[in-house]
Amino acid sequence: MLVLGLLAFALQNPMASWPNSAPVEPFAGEKHLRNIRQLTFGGQNAEAYWSPDGKQLIFQSRQLGYPDEQIFIMNADGSNKHLVSTGKGRCTCSYFLPDMSGIIFSSTHERQPGAQEKADFSHGYVWVVNPNLVLYKAKKDGSHLRKLIDPHAYIAETTIAPNGKYMVFTSTTDGDLEIYRAHLNGSHVKRLTYSPGYDGGPFVSWDSKWIVYRRDTQNDPKYLADYHRLLKQDLVRPTKLEIWVMDANGHHKRQVTHIGAASFAPFMFPDSRRIIFASNYGDPKGREFDLYTVKLDGSKLERITYAPDFDGFPMFTRDGKKLVWASNRNGKAPHETNIFVADWVE
Repeated sequence: MLVLGLLAFALQNPMASWPNSAPVEPFAGEKHLRNIRQLTFGGQNAEAYWSPDGKQLIFQSRQLGYPDEQIFIMNADGSNKHLVSTGKGRCTCSYFLPDMSGIIFSSTHERQPGAQEKADFSHGYVWVVNPNLVLYKAKKDGSHLRKLIDPHAYIAETTIAPNGKYMVFTSTTDGDLEIYRAHLNGSHVKRLTYSPGYDGGPFVSWDSKWIVYRRDTQNDPKYLADYHRLLKQDLVRPTKLEIWVMDANGHHKRQVTHIGAASFAPFMFPDSRRIIFASNYGDPKGREFDLYTVKLDGSKLERITYAPDFDGFPMFTRDGKKLVWASNRNGKAPHETNIFVADWVE
């Protein structure tokens, strides 16, 4: 009985045997990162985002015992890792509410309780745009789960303005991948982007005045025809994405990067003067992703990480002293992705 009990606990909390964290040495050239610590230790872990007070992180993880990625919360030092989603379906894009009263995330657990179907790479490198996702709100412990927005279309990539006045997300509600904003109760949905192609991955600045996002800027008719063909199959090819910025109402849109790469996961520095983002810029094969920073006018592009393979999903604490991101560095298995935190050094 004891063995069965321990097995049940391990399946319920597969992270129970992990250490809270462990120190990791930076790679040569990573002069902005100090006191790097690894917070997860197996499986696929990504999209870790800070609580407003900088004391906790919410993230998604694929672990044994669950059909697909689920949502977990841990303390900033890596302690007290625990499940807050249902354990069913595929979950993604979680975020704390500004007043710390709860969380939001997208999940397929009602319509697709098993694993998400794998992307069909016969089309090349593509992402699945899952129409079974629904946007949910819950208490911090995962209780009182309720639907916020259910467009019967893809809805994910949700982040929340720190002032608590709105949230932004990506959806195919109107037949294209566009960015929308809404009140935190799911009402007053407003579309912010209207260009054909992929507009998505919006993040709100700490001062709540700006939205930084990724956009597919290719307007070639042949490319757009291929884009719409894939979208009808719930797929998208994210090979050419640039970083853009707009104000909280969707006005004053402007392109920040012009580097012809797959750039995504942008986040503004707390002073709203620079952006940190992930990109495969500089890799002819397009396989290595690193973190870069850039000023809002597109100048002063600087590479931040130098680990082989993948670094992405960066986010600063409100005071700019800590950076969290996901990386393949120091993995025990090929392409294993874990979450890391470091002191930021100017």
